[in-house]
Amino acid sequence: MPVSFLMRCDCHVHIVGPIQDYPQVPDRTYLAGEASVATLKELGATRGIDRFVIVQPSFYGADNAMTLDALDDLDGNGRGVAVIDPGKTSDDTLAVFHDCGVRGLRINLYSPIKPPGGDTMDQAFAATAKAAQQNGWHVQVIAPLPNLLPHADLLARSPVRVVIDHYGLYGDKRPDSAEGCRLLDLVRLSHVWVKLSAPYRHDRGPLNTMPDREWIAALLEAAPDRCVWGSDWPHPPPHDAQNGADREAPYRALSYQTLVDEFLAALPSPDFADRLMGENAARLYDF
Repeated sequence: MPVSFLMRCDCHVHIVGPIQDYPQVPDRTYLAGEASVATLKELGATRGIDRFVIVQPSFYGADNAMTLDALDDLDGNGRGVAVIDPGKTSDDTLAVFHDCGVRGLRINLYSPIKPPGGDTMDQAFAATAKAAQQNGWHVQVIAPLPNLLPHADLLARSPVRVVIDHYGLYGDKRPDSAEGCRLLDLVRLSHVWVKLSAPYRHDRGPLNTMPDREWIAALLEAAPDRCVWGSDWPHPPPHDAQNGADREAPYRALSYQTLVDEFLAALPSPDFADRLMGENAARLYDF
């Protein structure tokens, strides 16, 4: 059956289960509260979004049980981005992940929690890319722009598709700055994708839901067929609000609907909505 590009996808969400059923890593920086598939589906339905990409959060480490269970609950309308310890995760386990809907592996150099694959790009990328390549997956990278750009050549030589999280976490840099130009040069490469997600992770405040139109225009000009949208639901708390493993930090008090509406309003034309949330997402995540 051909894919309907009218089915819209939220390409970056996290699902969190009860801690007694899905333990969080001991060195976590906060206790994450529950965020269910049922709630996510209800929110998405208000804006015609019925597909979701579940991204493994840092506080689960390389235990992908919650992500896999969420994919099962989504019954074909979900895809996953897992986190592995490349030295410990077997080929058989990766095959199971693929059958469950995993289509990418994440390298997280943004969270205060040390990632299982190593805390530098050089350590983490080669082995993770090898595992992704053998399964036809991509590698998703989350790193602040000052940490990303020194490894631009490494990402440019990647044997697999690279997906850059959250607009490249550009901070206060503008598209025409030296750093912005280097990011855009990277995004122009045919194997590099970018998630237009989490506008509150930049310089406009931790509750900002309005995307930067200048950055959206620049990224869409660089890679109109390799940009996708994500909400980052349930909107993890800022790092400075994470005050210890046993203290639950509330998620950001944001409206999912407002986040969607303001993103759509920031697009250069309405045609981009189905392109980013439909066609591009379907190609990247194998819907």
